[in-house]
Amino acid sequence: MASFAAGCVVIVGSGLIGRSWAMLFASGGFEVKLYDIEQQQIRNALENIRKEMKSLEQAGSLKGSLSVEEQLSLISGCPSIQEAVEGAMHIQECVPEDLELKKKIFAQLDSIVDDRVILSSSTSCLMPSKLFAGLVHVKQCIVAHPVNPPYYVPLVELVPHPETAPTTVDRTHALMKKIGQCPVRVQKEVDGFVLNRLQYAIISEAWRMVEEGIVSPSDLDLVMSEGLGMRYAFIGPLETMHLNAEGMLSYCDRYSEGMKRVLKTFGPIPEFSRATAEKVNQGMCLKVPDDPEHLAARRQWRDECLMRLAKLKSQVQSQ
Repeated sequence: MASFAAGCVVIVGSGLIGRSWAMLFASGGFEVKLYDIEQQQIRNALENIRKEMKSLEQAGSLKGSLSVEEQLSLISGCPSIQEAVEGAMHIQECVPEDLELKKKIFAQLDSIVDDRVILSSSTSCLMPSKLFAGLVHVKQCIVAHPVNPPYYVPLVELVPHPETAPTTVDRTHALMKKIGQCPVRVQKEVDGFVLNRLQYAIISEAWRMVEEGIVSPSDLDLVMSEGLGMRYAFIGPLETMHLNAEGMLSYCDRYSEGMKRVLKTFGPIPEFSRATAEKVNQGMCLKVPDDPEHLAARRQWRDECLMRLAKLKSQVQSQ
């Protein structure tokens, strides 16, 4: 089991992902310093965090064993990146998904950190070999990709640079477990990592079937939410195969030929044409109009559902 070095956690970037990380680390009892390029952005983030954590407390969904005030007292804003990294043991970068911007941030961090701090990125698809190229502290660099919204969805993909030290992966894995997340080790980098590769495969076939008039957009989503998604909330596709026969070998004996036949009918990557996008959008807007108010309300509903599901899974897993 990896041990934690003494020190605080630094969040670079105070948007939605940065705020969620701050809340998660505070729930684990860690001091959190929040840095952004503008002081007003930091003040806004701290206020948003306070409001959200108060709401979580009222709903009985606040993570960790500390009270809301104890957790809030652990989170503070920092006016300069140099001041923020003093005494840090883990730095979580959460700036917009722009390779050059992220590289600039890590080059700046690389020049001021010591040999103990972990430099971690929240990127969802940028390759570590590009993101951390040329850094002196590359052995301390890793991608820790959360799932949006991170406070309600615990998965974190840990993706090392080819030169990342094994101890960096172990320490990050232990830290994620400590704050209640569910880390997975991606053993070598691949474009899109694991979650998005699976997600894009589903989106690709979903788009194609709607485009070809096989199913409506709303019914396609029902296939996931009332079908595959029900089982995938608790077990993955490989365990599903294992349980749907007398084990994996039995499943492959029974169904591999059928799977190969169907897979051969899959077409090329969709172009995501404007015509199909408008068709899908029309179907989605029947359920959720695409104005800011309706989208925000639906996101809040989604997050509340995820909180309830997380509680259920916790109860089931503890039995």
